[in-house]
Amino acid sequence: MKIIKSASLDGIDALSICVESSFTKGLPSFTIVGLISTSIQESKDRVKSALLMNGYRFPPLKITINLSPSDIKKKGTHFDLAIALQIALYDIKKNIFKDFHVFGELSLNGEIKDTYSIFPLVLSLVKNKGIKKILVCEQSAKKISNIPNLEIYVVKNIQDAIEFFNKDDKLGFKYESSELKYETIKINDEKFYYDKKYIDDFIDVIGQDNAKFAALICAAGNHNLIFEGSPGCGKSMISKRIKYILPPMSLEEILEKAKLQALDYKEIDFIPLRAFRNPHHSSTKSSIFGGGSTNAKIGEIALSNNGILFYDELPHFSKSILEAMREPLEDNKILISRVNSKTEYATKFVFIASMNPCPCGNLLSSIKQCRCNEAEIQRYKNRLSDPFLDRIDLYVVMNDSSKDSKNIVCSKELHENVINAFIRQKNRAQSELNGKLKDEDIKRFCILDDESSQLLEKAIISYELTFRSINKVLKVARTIADLNDNENITKNDLLKSLSFRRR
Repeated sequence: MKIIKSASLDGIDALSICVESSFTKGLPSFTIVGLISTSIQESKDRVKSALLMNGYRFPPLKITINLSPSDIKKKGTHFDLAIALQIALYDIKKNIFKDFHVFGELSLNGEIKDTYSIFPLVLSLVKNKGIKKILVCEQSAKKISNIPNLEIYVVKNIQDAIEFFNKDDKLGFKYESSELKYETIKINDEKFYYDKKYIDDFIDVIGQDNAKFAALICAAGNHNLIFEGSPGCGKSMISKRIKYILPPMSLEEILEKAKLQALDYKEIDFIPLRAFRNPHHSSTKSSIFGGGSTNAKIGEIALSNNGILFYDELPHFSKSILEAMREPLEDNKILISRVNSKTEYATKFVFIASMNPCPCGNLLSSIKQCRCNEAEIQRYKNRLSDPFLDRIDLYVVMNDSSKDSKNIVCSKELHENVINAFIRQKNRAQSELNGKLKDEDIKRFCILDDESSQLLEKAIISYELTFRSINKVLKVARTIADLNDNENITKNDLLKSLSFRRR
C-alpha cells in the first residue's frame, strides 16, 4: 500500500497524517474516511473535476481514501493534492512518495493553490524534525523558502505533480531557498534582523522625557509597562511607537510571527517588526485568551507572542480578564483546556497598558477640574489588584506636556540604544532578555555593587517590596545598567529603577 504524507493542525502545532488508499472490486464509489471535516469531505468534488478535466479517468472500482491516524480530527483543503495523486497513480506498485510531504488545494481545472495552513504546518513539522522534502505550489514555496533545513519542490498543476512522481530526476522542480534582506547583526554565530523604518516616530512626541525613558527601558529589556495620565498627554502615542524600537529578531522569531499571522488569517510577511496587538476593552475573555466550545482556538495573548500586547483604558477591561492575565505575565505561557483538547500557548510578550488617573480623567490635569469624588476614584483604582500590579515592571505617571518643551529624541536614536543593550545581554549568554529572566538567572546576571546592595536593603523596608517586586526592581536596574554601559548595577541604576515602582 502506497502512503502519501501530509499533516493537519492540532491547535497551533502540526500532526503528521498518512493519506492511504484502497481500490477494491464493487460498485464504483469514492469515499474519504478518518474523522474528517467538511472541507475534506468536499475535496471529493474538487479532485474529481481536476482529474477529469486533465484527461484522467477514475478507475471503475470502489475507492477508499483513509487519513490516518483515524482518531484525530482533521481539517483543511490542503489534502486535495495528496488525495488526487493517490487516485491518478493508483496502478503504480512501488512507493514513489517516500520521504515527501504533499500539500495543496486543487482548483476545478487542476491548478494547485496555497492555503493559510500550509506555512504553520510545514514550520511545525520542521521544528519537530518530521519532514525532509515537500511538494507544494509556487505561492506556498515563496513563503516556506525562508524555513531552513528543508528541500522544496514546486509544481503548478495536477499534471506537473503526476509527472514529478513519475520522473527519477527531480532537480528541475527544485525551489531554491531565499535569504531575508534586512539589516543584521551577528552575535555568537547567530543572525538577528531588524528594520530601520519608523512609520510612527518618537520625534513626534513633545516632552514627557520620563515616559520616553521608560519606553526605552521597556523596549531594551522586554519589561511590562503601565502609563497613567490625563487624556491627551501622550500615553497611547508613546505606546504605539515602542514596537519600532524593540530588539532585533532571530530567524526563528520571524518565522514564528509569520506562523501566527497565518493562524490569524492574515497575509504573511517576514518583516523583522514584532507583533503589536491591541484588543478593545469590550473584548470577550475567550477572544483574548483563546477558546471555543470543543477545540481551543488562538487568542490575542498567543498572537502577541514575542511582540507587544497593548491594553488601552486598562481599568475598563473586565475584572476576570485582568486577573486571568496574572498567569501568562508570570509564566510566559498559558494552558487552554477544553473537553476534547488541551493546548499550551507561549505568551512571551511585552505587556503595555495606559489608564486615566480617575473616571473623568482630569485628576492630574493642570488645566481641567476633576469631577470625581474620593469614592469613585478609589473604586476605579481598585479594579487593578495588587497581585496584578506586582507583575508590572515600570509604572509611569505622566503630567500634561509643556508646549515649549525642546527635548526631542527620534526613534532611530532610541533604537540604536536598544540594539546596544541587546548586544550586551546576548554577550552575557542570556537565553532571555532582562525582563523575562528566570529567578535563578537573576542572581547570575543582576549583580549589585556594595553601595547598591545597601540601598536595596533599605528600599525593601521603605517600599515594602515583595520577593517578586525585588526581582522586578533588579531586572529593570539591569536594563538601565546596560543602557548606561555599566558592567554591574550601580547605585544610580538602582535608584532610577526604584523610581518606576508604583507608590
